[in-house]
Amino acid sequence: MQWLNQYLSPADLTPKEADHILTEAGMPIEEYKPLDDGDMVLDVEVTSNRGDCLGHIGIAREIAAARYTDNRRTLMMPELASMPTGASIEGDLKLNNAVPDVCPLFTARLLRNVKVGPSPDWLVKALESMGQRSINNVVDITNFITLELGNPCHVFDYDKLAGHELQVRYAKDGEEVNTLYAGKHKLKSSDLVVADANGPQSLAGIIGGHDSQVDENTTTVVFEMATWDTVTVRNTGRRLNIRTDAAFRFERGIDPRTIDYAAQRAVQLICEVAGAELAEGVLSQGSPLPEEKIIELRPSRCDVILGVHSDPKEIAELLNGLSIRTEITGETLRCAIPPHRSHDLLREIDLIEEVARARSLAVVPASEKVCVKIREPQQSERAVRAIGSCLSGMGFFETITYSFTNPKKGQMFLRAGQENVAVDDDRRKAEPTLRPSVLLGLMYSRKANQDARATTPGGVRLFEIASCFAQKEGTTDTIERRQLALLMDVEYAGKSAKHDDIQRSVRMMRGTIESVVALSFGGDVPVTLNPSQPVHGGFAADAHATITVEHNGNTIELGSVGVLSDAAKKSEGLTGEYIATELWIEDVIAPFPPISRASLLPAYPGIERDLSLIVAETTPWSSIETLARSQSLAKCVGYEMVSVYRGKQVGEGKKSVTLRLQFRDDDRTLTHEEVDPQMDQLASVAKSELNAEIRS
Repeated sequence: MQWLNQYLSPADLTPKEADHILTEAGMPIEEYKPLDDGDMVLDVEVTSNRGDCLGHIGIAREIAAARYTDNRRTLMMPELASMPTGASIEGDLKLNNAVPDVCPLFTARLLRNVKVGPSPDWLVKALESMGQRSINNVVDITNFITLELGNPCHVFDYDKLAGHELQVRYAKDGEEVNTLYAGKHKLKSSDLVVADANGPQSLAGIIGGHDSQVDENTTTVVFEMATWDTVTVRNTGRRLNIRTDAAFRFERGIDPRTIDYAAQRAVQLICEVAGAELAEGVLSQGSPLPEEKIIELRPSRCDVILGVHSDPKEIAELLNGLSIRTEITGETLRCAIPPHRSHDLLREIDLIEEVARARSLAVVPASEKVCVKIREPQQSERAVRAIGSCLSGMGFFETITYSFTNPKKGQMFLRAGQENVAVDDDRRKAEPTLRPSVLLGLMYSRKANQDARATTPGGVRLFEIASCFAQKEGTTDTIERRQLALLMDVEYAGKSAKHDDIQRSVRMMRGTIESVVALSFGGDVPVTLNPSQPVHGGFAADAHATITVEHNGNTIELGSVGVLSDAAKKSEGLTGEYIATELWIEDVIAPFPPISRASLLPAYPGIERDLSLIVAETTPWSSIETLARSQSLAKCVGYEMVSVYRGKQVGEGKKSVTLRLQFRDDDRTLTHEEVDPQMDQLASVAKSELNAEIRS
C-alpha cells in the first residue's frame, strides 16, 4: 500500500477503499498479504487485456479515475529530472535492429562509472514486498521499473559484449543461449535474440543472458528497453517453458510510445543509486512510432448499450480521468487513445465499457424480468440437426471425442503441406497435439467398443461433427475446419473380409453420403466418387475416392471416402475392415434448405431396360453415369447401377456393370420399339468411348 500511495494525492488509500474501487473497476482483490512492518500487499486480479495494470502506476491510474468514492484522488507520476551527461554514446556502442517488424522499437543507453553494490533499503523493501530478492542496485532498478511502470528492461555489462555491439535478430538453428537462471537452450530460427558479435546474449522479451550479466565487477552498463511482437515472445516462451515477469507483460503488448519515459525514469534511478554517469545520446532503431488513434463515441449509443443516460460532459470527464483525452464535437465525442491503452481500446464499444467501469457497474439497471424473443434455429443448425437425425436413422451412433491426439497418430492423417498443431498443456503429455482429422476420435471410440466386445446388427457405425486442426508447414498459420466423419464396420463371415464384402460396405457408405448430401442439395443433385490417391495416410492406397457434387454449374469437392488403411488400424489396435468418410460440413450444409420440387405422379407406366457393360476394372461408375447423362436419351427419366459382377465369364481385369434406365412419356404409354433406338445408341457410345463389350 505504501508503494501504491506514492502515486496518489492524497496518499491515504486504505486496503478497504482499494478493494471497493478496484472491484467496481472490474479488478477485484483476491488476497491481502500483511507485511511485518504493518504494510499490506494487495493481490489484484487483472484481466488479460489490461496489460497496462501490471504495474503500480497502472493500478494508481484506475484508482485516481474512480468517481464512485467520496475521497477523490489525483495520479502523481514520477517527475523526470534533467541529468548531466558525459561523453556521447556514439562510437562506443553499436546497434543493429535487423527485425523492426517484430521489434518495433529497441533503445540502448550507456552508463559509465557505475558502482555496483547493495541496494538502498527503500528499494530492497519494495522488491521484497513483491516476493523478489535483491540482487544488486543496478539489476534491482530494472525489476523495480517493471513493477512500477509495467515496462520490462534489461542491463548488460558493456565490457562483456563482444565487439561492443547489440544485434537484434532471429536466432540461427542450433544456436545456444545461456540464460540467467533458466539454463542453456538450443534455439530455432523462429526465436528472437539480442546478440553481440559472438552470439545470443538474451532471449528477446523473455530473459537475459548469464554471460553478459551485471555483477560487482561491472563499471559500464548498457541499459536496454524495447518492445516486441506478442506472438513471437509467447511462442518462444512456451516452447522453451520459460515464464518470466517480462514475458508476461510483453505477451500482452507494450506500446513503443511508452518506452522513452520509462527508460528515462530507469536510468535516472540507476544514476541515483549507483552513482553512474549517463552518456549523452540514445541508440534507437525500429519502425516509425504509431500515430495517435482517435475513436468517435456516440453518447446516444452509450445510452442504448448501458440502459441509462450519461451526459456527454460527464462521459468526457470520466474518460479524461482515465487519460483518454476527450473532446465534445457536436453529436459525438472524439477520444484520443493513450499509448498505454493502444492494445486494449480499439472500438467505440470498448470506450462504452470504460464509461460503465468509471461510473460503476452499479448504475446499469438490472431488470427483474428478462424479455426473451424466441427465434427459429439458424439454417446451419437446422442442417446439422437434420444430418444427425438422418444418420441416426441409418444406424449410426453419434460420438463426442477429445480434440487431442498423439503426434504420431496425427501425422498419419495430415494432408500435404501440413503439420501438427502442438498445444502447451501438461495435463495431456501423451497427446500434446490437436487432431487433424475427426476420424482419430472415431477410431478411439471403435477400439473401446472392440475391447468391450460390443456389437450391433449391421456392424458398429459411428459419426461425429467437430473441428479438426493443422497448420501450414514451417509456419504458425493454423487451419481449422469443421468435419463430418463417418466410420462403418465391414460385415463379413469367416476369418477375413472378401472383396465383395468390402464393395458391399462401400456401396452402403455411398448411399449414406448421398442421403446426407440430399438433405442440403436436394435429391436430384448427383454425387460423384472419383477414385484418387489418398489425401492422407489414414486411407488405404488403392481404395480411396474424392466426393464431389455438381451444383449451380460448379463442381464442389465435399471430402473423401475410402477403406481405413492398415497403418491407421494398427495405430489404434483395431481388427477387421472399416469404411471411413470425411466431409467438410460447412460445404455440405451451405445450400440448406434444398429447393423442393413437386410434380404429379406419372399417369402412364414406364419401361425399365437393363444394359450390362463389360469394362476394365479401373473404369469407375462415375464414368458410366456421366456417359449416360451426356447422351440426353429421349424419354429417359433416370438411371441407376443395379449390380457389378466379376468372374471367369467376363475375364481377368474386367467387370460387368449393369445399368438400369427408366423411360416414360407423360402423355401416353411407351412401347419397347420406341426405347430400342436409345438403348442401341447408348450401347454404341459405350463401345467406342469406354471400350466396353455388351454382355447378353
